[in-house]
Amino acid sequence: MNGRSRDHGQSHGAPAPPGLLLTDLYQLNMMQAYEEAGMTEIAVFELFVRRLPETRNFLVAAGLAQVVDFLESAAFDPEEIAWLEDQQRFSPAFLERLQHFRFTGDVDAVAEGEIVFPDEPLLRVIAPLPEAQLLETRIMNLLHFETVIASKAARLRLAAGDKTLVDFGLRRAHGAEAGLLAARASYLAGFDATATVEAGRRFGIPISGTMAHSFVQAHDDEVESFRHFAHSRPDSVILLIDTYDTEAAARKVVALAPELTAEGITLRGVRLDSGDLGAHAVKVRRILDGGGLTAVQIFASGGLDEWTLAELRDKGAPIDGYGIGTGLTTSQDAPALDCAYKLQEYAGKPKRKLSEGKATWPGRKQVYRRSDGEGRPREDLLTLVDDRQEGTPLLQPVMRGGRRIAALPTLENIRAATLARLEKLPPALKGLEPARPYPVTVSAPLKRLAEEATPPAPA
Repeated sequence: MNGRSRDHGQSHGAPAPPGLLLTDLYQLNMMQAYEEAGMTEIAVFELFVRRLPETRNFLVAAGLAQVVDFLESAAFDPEEIAWLEDQQRFSPAFLERLQHFRFTGDVDAVAEGEIVFPDEPLLRVIAPLPEAQLLETRIMNLLHFETVIASKAARLRLAAGDKTLVDFGLRRAHGAEAGLLAARASYLAGFDATATVEAGRRFGIPISGTMAHSFVQAHDDEVESFRHFAHSRPDSVILLIDTYDTEAAARKVVALAPELTAEGITLRGVRLDSGDLGAHAVKVRRILDGGGLTAVQIFASGGLDEWTLAELRDKGAPIDGYGIGTGLTTSQDAPALDCAYKLQEYAGKPKRKLSEGKATWPGRKQVYRRSDGEGRPREDLLTLVDDRQEGTPLLQPVMRGGRRIAALPTLENIRAATLARLEKLPPALKGLEPARPYPVTVSAPLKRLAEEATPPAPA
């Protein structure tokens, strides 16, 4: 087998990467044309988001670990080369070169969990032009998705305050990889656990789950279903009580609790999954407290989003935690970002796209974040990499010569850093309503370079 093993570099528990044929056809078309024209000098591509969705005041960068794992293991299998040969689209000389493809370039990027804004590069690739071009699709695929989900999860975390949040979204995710990476991205942004068991194995995320309505329905008696589940799961008993009559089921739980206690089984919580969750929670809390079950928590799920969480929070609903499904793993209100991976320099010359509504800032760029006396971000400066400025530079070296230069942070460390950044956000940006855009200033040197890179108007 030519190339590196697909298992190489999977230290972050990423799903086994698909092959390099998971790309757009035009990447291979351009790659062959570049090589035939001798255009193999160093190119600089940067990935950034042009504008925020209406319901986002900021984004949380995520997916870098998966990108690094992909780049380190990127190679064509003999079966892939054979398939391309069968298609008769590409020259034998080009297919021969693909057999030896490896990523040899450099990568600079913002840290996972960093707060980012429009026009700010999340990642920069510096590599021979054909090489950097081929990798565009998968890099965007990974960074875009996890950033979408992490940004959604951050809003849910801010709306929930200190309540427990669990990812319940695998079954509604757009495929297996999406479900796994959504669990990772949401944990990175402050969720406490996931119901996706494989995400626990791959990423070390705490796993959490209760029971389904089908378990209750399978029994002829609701109390018997509670008893069976408690005996099977004595260390983590959370009972789903809204299958028939929520308040009646809460009273059944109170009646069953002394029997379970006598058997050494402690009831941890009850779950609500339908109806007016706030109103049900108030009634259930009253029933539980009246029966001496003050330590039993109330967990809620069922079509929740950040606006629902904020409403329940503002009403003082006695709910201790939430399971978030479809709204999280599909980022239902803003499922995609206007992001791009664009050529900014080739063979030492700045390159600029001028398409209407899609013009780019050329050159290799850096973002300097300036904070106030309390450490809250107050302004970002977008400038060129050799224009040293006051503030914290956000893009840092990640890979050199096709290899990571150091171990990447653990998921736990990324999560802790993300939560610290969310805490330091200006209050207006933490809200769910659109806020005044965070200031991102373009430096004078970058503006001058843009003018130099702009072709003169035809005479």
